[in-house]
Amino acid sequence: MFWQKEKPVMNEEMGLAEKVAMEAEGFYRSGRMNCAEAALMAVKNNFRPEIPDSVVEMAGGFGGGSGTGCLCGAVVGGTMAMGLVIPNDKRQVSKLTQELHHWFKSQYGATCCKVVRANHKGICAELTGAVAEKAAELLS
Repeated sequence: MFWQKEKPVMNEEMGLAEKVAMEAEGFYRSGRMNCAEAALMAVKNNFRPEIPDSVVEMAGGFGGGSGTGCLCGAVVGGTMAMGLVIPNDKRQVSKLTQELHHWFKSQYGATCCKVVRANHKGICAELTGAVAEKAAELLS
């Protein structure tokens, strides 16, 4: 991806979740997408590529904790991706969403964007990739 110093090695041996993580981080680092959009787009591209990219625009307001620093936008994007990949099964989406939130909180200490950014300066790009990767693992 263009944001890295070295060209990444993307091959058949790379796992799907790792590929999703790399894409999400790249989308975020490009400056064209916020954390929610980047996580959602990377999962969509790898699980439901037939869905138009324009669906990702609905995540536009969720970056930076919905612009107020509340729930992390990457977590929102991951949650939205679950609903996109598993349509018509709210129970399963809810279960996976809870797993994603618990995992995130165990990794970063909170799900609040303000708190995470205060405790982990400059982590948003890496965190966006990690959330997309975890969502892909949960969906696989």
